[in-house]
Amino acid sequence: MPRYKLTIEYDGAGLVGWQRQPQGLSVQEALETAVVHFCGETVTVNGAGRTDAGVHALAQVAHLDLSRETRCDVIRGALNHYLRKTRISVLAVEQVAPEFDARLSAIQRVYVYRILNRWAPAALERGRVWRVAPSLNADAMAAGAKHLIGHHDFTTFRDRLCQAKSPLRTLDALAVSRLGDEIRIEARARSFLHRQVRNMAGTLELVGLGRWRPEDMAVALAARDRRAGGPTAPAEGLYLIEVRYPAFISA
Repeated sequence: MPRYKLTIEYDGAGLVGWQRQPQGLSVQEALETAVVHFCGETVTVNGAGRTDAGVHALAQVAHLDLSRETRCDVIRGALNHYLRKTRISVLAVEQVAPEFDARLSAIQRVYVYRILNRWAPAALERGRVWRVAPSLNADAMAAGAKHLIGHHDFTTFRDRLCQAKSPLRTLDALAVSRLGDEIRIEARARSFLHRQVRNMAGTLELVGLGRWRPEDMAVALAARDRRAGGPTAPAEGLYLIEVRYPAFISA
C-alpha cells in the first residue's frame, strides 16, 4: 500500500482547525472528503500538527495511504479540484517510504506569529495578523524571548486544556524581528504544547508595551503557572510555516 506525503497551504479563517470536529469544517475532513471523490477510498489523512481554529499554514505536512500507486501530479491535481471551494491547497505530493509518519517523523516545527503594529486597522490582511495599535519595542521583546529558549517546563505557556503528558519541551529558537509595521515572532521546536506559541506571543506583547521587563519572562516561566503568564494572542496571527524531517526520510 503506497504512502504519500502532502504539503498543504490553508487559510484558517472559517475552519475549525486541522482535526475533525463534530461541527464545522476541518482541514483533515476536507482532504479526506476530496480523496473519496477522487478515488472512492475512505482514508485517514494524518497531519504533522493539529493547528487550532483560525490558525493558518504555509506548509502543513500530512500523509495518507492509497490502495494502488498513482502519479503524484495526478493526486495533487485531483485533490485541488475537489478542494476548489475551500481555502485549502495541496502544494506538493510525494511518494514516501511506508515508515514515514508526518507527525512522528518530524524533527522540528516552525511557526511564525505576525503582529501588525500600527494605529490604522488592517484592510488587506484582516484575519491574517494581530493588529496591536500602541508602539511595541521589538528589541525588548527579543530580549525577553531569549529567556524561554532551551529545555524547560512550559506550564506557564500551556493551555489549561492541553492534553500533553508532560509540560517539558525544548524550544530551539524564539526570535523577534521588525520590518516596517510588522513584528514577527518565529518559534522552532520539535513539538509544542497546546497554544504555547500564542501564549508566548501574548506575553511578549506585554514586554513590547513596557508593562513587563524582558527578565519578567524568566520569572513567569519559573512560576510554572498559567496565571503567571500573559494573554493568549489571537489565532489569526499564527502560521505553521515549515515541518522538518531527517534528510533520509524526506525533505
